[in-house]
Amino acid sequence: MSESILIQQAAIEGGERADILIDGGVIAAVGQGLSHEGARVIDASALIALPGLVDLHVHLREPGYEASETVLTGSRAAAAGGFTAVFAMPNTLPVADSAEVVERELELGEAAGYATVQPIGAVTIGQQGLALADLEGMASSAAAVRVFSDDGFCVSDPLLMRQALERVTAFGGIIAQHAQDPRLTEGAQMNEGVVSAELGLAGWPAVAEESIIARDVLLAEHLGARLHVCHLSTAGSVDIVRWAKERGVQVTAEVTPHHLLLTDELVRTGDPRYKVNPPLRRDEDVLAVRRGLADGTIDIVATDHAPHPAEAKSGDWTKAANGMVGLESALRVVHQTMVATGLLTWADVARVMSKAPARIGQLAGHGAEIAAGQPAEIVLYDPEGDAEFTVADLRGQSTNTPYRGRQLPGSVRWTIHHGYVTLADGELAELENDA
Repeated sequence: MSESILIQQAAIEGGERADILIDGGVIAAVGQGLSHEGARVIDASALIALPGLVDLHVHLREPGYEASETVLTGSRAAAAGGFTAVFAMPNTLPVADSAEVVERELELGEAAGYATVQPIGAVTIGQQGLALADLEGMASSAAAVRVFSDDGFCVSDPLLMRQALERVTAFGGIIAQHAQDPRLTEGAQMNEGVVSAELGLAGWPAVAEESIIARDVLLAEHLGARLHVCHLSTAGSVDIVRWAKERGVQVTAEVTPHHLLLTDELVRTGDPRYKVNPPLRRDEDVLAVRRGLADGTIDIVATDHAPHPAEAKSGDWTKAANGMVGLESALRVVHQTMVATGLLTWADVARVMSKAPARIGQLAGHGAEIAAGQPAEIVLYDPEGDAEFTVADLRGQSTNTPYRGRQLPGSVRWTIHHGYVTLADGELAELENDA
């Protein structure tokens, strides 16, 4: 499906403007005054060109929970947000704990065509935390899984965590931990603090996250293993990861857009759109994770895109599901919280939303510089203006966004994946293999 595309005068990673010629699925040339007979021309004189975004943490729900999302609808949401690759978490039905299931997910992504869908394998069988899954089988499958997680659940048993780290180290894999001590968070409804006390809701204490991260960085150091911390959300967690990196521990960490912007004060509205795990934290935590992302303690931004049907995110707060959709809004939220505040440059955005996640996930063909000879994975972003985020901005199957009604800057205009357009001037392209 690749085509010849001439992008004219894009600001590459927010810097110098140049033409970008794409042909045969690769970047053929970058320079001034480029031309190519018959090429599709995109005027990017007001746009920023970034490497296609890579999300290390999404929930696509298929197989088993297609009422929330499918691989097709989720990858369409990804394209709308400027993502050309997403890593799919294993909490499907059946759980992605075998070569058969991860290979099926890979096939569904290839058939959809809107983004590379790289499966993440479960750490334990059925994500039940009792026995390790077939990690080696998933690693040697056609999906070539390198990231393993029980996300949604913590690998709380220290012996199982040690064994998982040892086994994936043998083939260069990484464990992505959902850091949540289950005993410390039984019945938790929101961040433990002043607001939870005033509302009378059971609290999710910061120490439940921080204690698991502290344990796991020590295990990773002891074993010489690689550890990735999912959706880090507290100031204390930032301090622990910073300390571990100073010691030379092979640890990386991610923060979600919603933890960069939203706080537990929103729980006062009673709107279940703001219910998420880990929960929205305090102002102090938001500022700390922003600083951690700016100074490199936190390596990447990952959305934790978690779609749910409307009935699961309405009604009584205590009965509502945890989770928010985030693919379509991520770049705009990072623009607002990190670029507009001067904490990151656009080159930094390319690092934390494309290059570093591709490197951590060992995903070939993504996260490269925009340069001749590299795969044609590009997003074009308009940084000017702002607009109210609405349900109409969503392209997935679910609408549980926390940003509805909020003013966000900029807009994603074009997404190019494998050398063909998946988003054209803000509208999803209809691909030949669309159902």
